[in-house]
Amino acid sequence: MNATTTAPVVLIAEDDEDIRDLIAWKLEIAGFRTLHAGDGRSAVELAAEHRPDAAVLDINMPAMDGLEVCANLRRDARTAGIPVMFLSARVGDSDVERGYSAGADDYMIKPFNPQELLRRLSGLLAAV
Repeated sequence: MNATTTAPVVLIAEDDEDIRDLIAWKLEIAGFRTLHAGDGRSAVELAAEHRPDAAVLDINMPAMDGLEVCANLRRDARTAGIPVMFLSARVGDSDVERGYSAGADDYMIKPFNPQELLRRLSGLLAAV
């Protein structure tokens, strides 16, 4: 948990604003606080600055894809322990494997069930 608040903070990195807003809305009504990034570079900067409790990353993003974001988070001592979940339209076994190889803790495929996202994210946070 973030030391400054009792509500977990989740970084959402998704270039589709509608999907980003849907994820944020679902998480916020469940009691989470959210940080929003529309591209990979912003996601890395937000993570380093705010040290969220978890991150939900899309893979296909401008400036830096989600795989690079995840690898960057894992290399930085300040962000290495943040649980990372990919939420991606990339559905192939090799795509999922690349996600886990980049350092992801979980991988969900779009379209997604928001309740399943919430359940799995809560599980990641409980395991920390």
